[in-house]
Amino acid sequence: MRFLLSDDQLDLQAAVRDYALERGDAGARRGAFEGDSGFDPDFWQGLMALGAGGIGAPEDAGGLGLGLLDVALAAEALGYAGAPGPFLGHVLAIHAIALCGSDDQKARWLPGLATGEVIGTVALAEPGERLRPATWETRFADGQLAGEKRDVLYPELADVTVVGVTDGFALVERAAPGQALAPRDGADRTRRLTQVTYAATPAEAMPASGEAADRVVDAALVLLAADAFGGATRLLEMSTEYAKTREQFGGPIGRFQGLKHQLANMAVEVEPARGLYWYAAHAYDRQSPDSARVAALAKAHLGEVYMQTARAAIEAHGGIGYTWEYDAQIWFKRAMFDFAYLGAPSRHRERAAQLGGW
Repeated sequence: MRFLLSDDQLDLQAAVRDYALERGDAGARRGAFEGDSGFDPDFWQGLMALGAGGIGAPEDAGGLGLGLLDVALAAEALGYAGAPGPFLGHVLAIHAIALCGSDDQKARWLPGLATGEVIGTVALAEPGERLRPATWETRFADGQLAGEKRDVLYPELADVTVVGVTDGFALVERAAPGQALAPRDGADRTRRLTQVTYAATPAEAMPASGEAADRVVDAALVLLAADAFGGATRLLEMSTEYAKTREQFGGPIGRFQGLKHQLANMAVEVEPARGLYWYAAHAYDRQSPDSARVAALAKAHLGEVYMQTARAAIEAHGGIGYTWEYDAQIWFKRAMFDFAYLGAPSRHRERAAQLGGW
């Protein structure tokens, strides 16, 4: 039995990471972070030209037809690079339409989404910490939506939004009337959030059950865990390199025992967590009985590890780590996003305990 990634998977991840790092270090990351929209169209088009958007899209729609694990490997690479833009919402929209959409909806939307010519997103969470399909109160009736969604990724850019409703999903196009968008001033400016209110908004029903909608949310948790692992790995490497080059009292600060211990603690927390998100994605793809439980555990643990690593990385960088000009703060704020988006770790540990029969 093989427990490592294939050569094709490693090559795919390396291609996404190298592109995102090259373009990010050349200004795409900082430009989107400091800009008004949090979106760099040139960076997005290049990422889509690599095929990153279509990794999980069916082959008959022009995608690669791969599983969630392969999408998660790309998410890890983008988290490592601190890449900006709507990738998370976009690939979740593809997954939701492929899993829950009708044949006509798949034929209409998936080819454009796979190439990135069409941008998609998902609207899942609702005010009051209503994060799972069983708690959603947004209603679809007579071809119209009514309700409120918070923390929607880039709805102003999305040509189509997959909206969670009381009995599954509905599709809303960008130009549909009755949508009120209120941008939120989130800490992570590489991924912008908006609160969306629907009032008699024309929409199209998707033939999805509550179980299928639950799987889409679980897929989101796995991708957040992958992003968190990538970001934590990058912060660990940045901190280690800084400790080798920053000098104090006549030598590199990495020679101080306290910092050595801090870096070692970061490493032993981050690296073993790789297998947790790998297994969560593998279990999801195989529809294993414990897939929902391990998705919750992966999101909870990696969200927490990323946040702890980000705090330690800022401390390891000393005074410069706290400055706006130094990029460590970008990953720190991304850690805040991954920690909180779709629920804090405590909520997912509680869900994992319930699913485990505790």
